Amino acid sequence: MTEWINFHHLRYFWMVAREGGLRPAAEKLNVSPPSISSQIHELEDALGEKLFRRAGRANVLTEAGQIALRYADEIFGLGRELTSAIKQRPTAKALRLHVGVADSFPKLVTQQILQPVFAMPQAVHVICREGKVHDLLTQLAAHRLDVVLADEPAPGGLKFRVFNHPLGESSVTFCAGPRLATALRKGFPRSLHQAPALMPADGTGLRRSVDRWLSSLGIAPRVLAEFEDAALMKVMAADGRGFIPVPTIVVQEAIDRFSLRAIGATEKCREQFFAITADRRIHHPAVAVITSAAGGKAA
Repeated sequence: MTEWINFHHLRYFWMVAREGGLRPAAEKLNVSPPSISSQIHELEDALGEKLFRRAGRANVLTEAGQIALRYADEIFGLGRELTSAIKQRPTAKALRLHVGVADSFPKLVTQQILQPVFAMPQAVHVICREGKVHDLLTQLAAHRLDVVLADEPAPGGLKFRVFNHPLGESSVTFCAGPRLATALRKGFPRSLHQAPALMPADGTGLRRSVDRWLSSLGIAPRVLAEFEDAALMKVMAADGRGFIPVPTIVVQEAIDRFSLRAIGATEKCREQFFAITADRRIHHPAVAVITSAAGGKAA
């Protein structure tokens, strides 16, 4: 006779293991700790193994509990995927695509990457969320995002598997307001030494690339401000505050929209663009359109 697991009991065990104890799990589930404890005991009886053991005043997972947790993670992860897949199934209703966009990712590049999605036969409703890469990857792991667009690959050591799909790269052009650009154009790039600079935030892919290139030439600009928002950085540069680095692929936008002028460009300084996806058993058709031209590489 087949033995069936009570998934209600398994969910209570999963929440206690994830939250680190009965009390925080009870608060999340809005039930009493004794009720949770009772149902975990029923699960242990059904499995014939203890899932927790006492260690001082805390409950820690036994070896059987660790195995159960791994399976529970996969079971409830598949449950979230099922819900997502049902909501996104081909119907007259628009397909929903949740896209995370790193703060430092050029908006024009985002628009270019998403263009093929809007050309799909099925209507697509795109929801874009901006933020820091780490926060967006956390949302990707929790199935709240389908793909993350970033100017750097996902870091190693994540607790879930992701794929970095290279979408392309661009050289970098340095720009400034008309008066400053005219002054710095002569003698570029040496003219950037001690010149007022407005830079992308520390830790972004573009900032690291620019810093490496300038350092290799012995050039040290006078950094006046750093920005997570690339549009705000361009607004400040248009006011004549300092020069900025701009991916060459979007430099025309900086010229047309913000009245900036090019100082000079370099191929030795590059910004890369990636689509980051999680390891899913059910694949989102719109994400496939975005990554179809990219070679996925596991992080």
